[in-house]
Amino acid sequence: MTISQQLLDILVCPKCKGEIHLTENKDGLVCETCSLVYEIRDDIPIMLIEEAKSLQK
Repeated sequence: MTISQQLLDILVCPKCKGEIHLTENKDGLVCETCSLVYEIRDDIPIMLIEEAKSLQK
């Protein structure tokens, strides 16, 4: 099961309130503005800023 498009349409980055999109392998949500990835666990997006991972490698 994946995240519904309806949910994706209303979710925003909790830090900047900007747009987010799925990662290539659909295991996270990316905010390009903040350079953060919010993990998806058991089909639930974890939208906590302190749990987000940096896009910088």
